[in-house]
Amino acid sequence: MDKKVQANYELAKELYAAHGIHVDQVLEQLEKIKISMHCWQGDDVKGFLNRDQDLTGGISVTGNYPGAARTPEELRADLEKAFSLIPGKHKVNLHAIYADTDERVELDQLEPKHFERWVDWAKEQGLGLDFNPTCFSHEKSKDGFTLSHSNPEIRQFWIDHCKASRKIGAYFGEQLGQTCVTNVWVPDGYKDVPADRMAPRQRLKSALDEVFAEELNPAHNLDAVESKLFGLGSEAYVVGSHEFYMGYGIQNNKLICLDAGHFHPTEVISNKLSSLALFADGILLHVSRPMRWDSDHVVTMDDELIDIGRELVRGGLLDKTHIGLDFFDASINRVAAWVIGTRNTIKALLRAMLDPVEALKKAELEGDYTTRLALTEEFKSYPFGAVWDYYCASKGVPVREDWLAEVKSYEQEVLLKR
Repeated sequence: MDKKVQANYELAKELYAAHGIHVDQVLEQLEKIKISMHCWQGDDVKGFLNRDQDLTGGISVTGNYPGAARTPEELRADLEKAFSLIPGKHKVNLHAIYADTDERVELDQLEPKHFERWVDWAKEQGLGLDFNPTCFSHEKSKDGFTLSHSNPEIRQFWIDHCKASRKIGAYFGEQLGQTCVTNVWVPDGYKDVPADRMAPRQRLKSALDEVFAEELNPAHNLDAVESKLFGLGSEAYVVGSHEFYMGYGIQNNKLICLDAGHFHPTEVISNKLSSLALFADGILLHVSRPMRWDSDHVVTMDDELIDIGRELVRGGLLDKTHIGLDFFDASINRVAAWVIGTRNTIKALLRAMLDPVEALKKAELEGDYTTRLALTEEFKSYPFGAVWDYYCASKGVPVREDWLAEVKSYEQEVLLKR
């Protein structure tokens, strides 16, 4: 290890130790946290089953940066490169359209065998896998409805797809020894104000009841449901609103997914965590960076990301929260996007763990808001970066921006030749 990195770390340890913060223990805790890195950043949400389909579901990916993955092999190679630049062992979040199979198969007929190559790869890499049914970019979703569709045949198709997805998730968990989170999100909604808001939600509730009817081993698979505020083509009404899924998740013991981009522009998910945690069995996060709308920009170290980290740490929520990423930017190097977003998410957690949490809580209980504010502000300039550098070096990944040279080299040697 570089002597400067080691020396800076030792000095940082002394500063934090003065406040009763044991940095070595913090890093041990940080190493246990797995971030679920989303595969769809690598190919602009195209997948491999229906690559000829236009992207639908209120989602849009902009940009034409060269080097997008075209095959499962290319996508896995890109993921490996990204993980080699990120400290710790984590998970990969797959959508159903990323099946790696030589046969033509419909979404409602997917089976674990269509993902065997992904499982073999995950075993080799020491990674976990999460899963999502893909209820968009399909002939049967072109009118904007899936699980709440008024046509019972189309609705049944999507029910069967979600059922199949849960079994694939359970297969992942059983094979890899890491619980798979299978997250259900549907884009259903109207572009203009509907005459009937109730009927689609009744159909969605009934469909979800059928999807989740089969009991699966929770050690292998945990179910999650995800809301959205609006999408392109569903600006006026989304069937699966936050209120709908919060009620459904609490009533049916499902994880409730909070996506940073799925709320009003002035709302933040960090402020929802402590309330939701009191009533929900568990929480799934889709950490993203909305800009103007649910635009899913690459995660940066902004105030909201820092606050998410603080809420998870200060509220003792790390054990019941599954942290995933969800962004897709085709205007920059896609591998770099993964690295930036994932490293920032881990850094935010580290920064929160290095706060004087007990001292802040004590001052607050005693009504000493002066101390609370003073400590909060002074710790903003404490050397958490020195601890981060040491953590990266100790895990054999590049320190600070040194990772960028590796991504640039990979771009020249691999991505630009595609």
